[in-house]
Amino acid sequence: MTAFERPDPERDRPGAAADLAACLRLVARGDADAFDAVYDQVTASVFGVVRRVVRDPAQSEEVTQDVLLEVWRNAAKFDPGRGSATAWVMTLAHRRAVDRVRSVQKESERERRTAAADIPFDEVAEAVESSLERERVRRCLGSLTELQRESVTLAYYGGYTYGQVASLLGVPGGTIKTRMRDALIRLRDCLGVAQ
Repeated sequence: MTAFERPDPERDRPGAAADLAACLRLVARGDADAFDAVYDQVTASVFGVVRRVVRDPAQSEEVTQDVLLEVWRNAAKFDPGRGSATAWVMTLAHRRAVDRVRSVQKESERERRTAAADIPFDEVAEAVESSLERERVRRCLGSLTELQRESVTLAYYGGYTYGQVASLLGVPGGTIKTRMRDALIRLRDCLGVAQ
């Protein structure tokens, strides 16, 4: 039919004997009555195909609805030169059913992997606690004077003795001991460590 021809309503009107291909042509044009006829003709067969693949009745109903919605949306894609209308609809049904089974299997695999990922709670708790403790120490080190922080960092994180810290900073050993004592008292108070 060309764009200039008017459709013959009697020829294209779906009825009890109208074939599925003619109904799909009308559905492609948005004819709701034609879709009702397609629905009546294929629903039981679509459900049967889907049910054999999916097995679960509730999911089979959902997939059947998806297939019929796809028929409504994509009826224009039906090409009678490539096969029958029934084969086209059943192919859609089978593909959707297989997609659902694969989706359910992947979800099940993800759940199994998550459950199998046996992360010991104690290790996680220790890591979190250690991280929080480091953050508290950093915050408390930030409350020291520059000279105190430098002395503590060299002695406790650098591994230097008080004498080596005094040499590195170019100050007398007694000064380093005083800085360290004052810094450690401030750190103890900041961290809330009992005496």
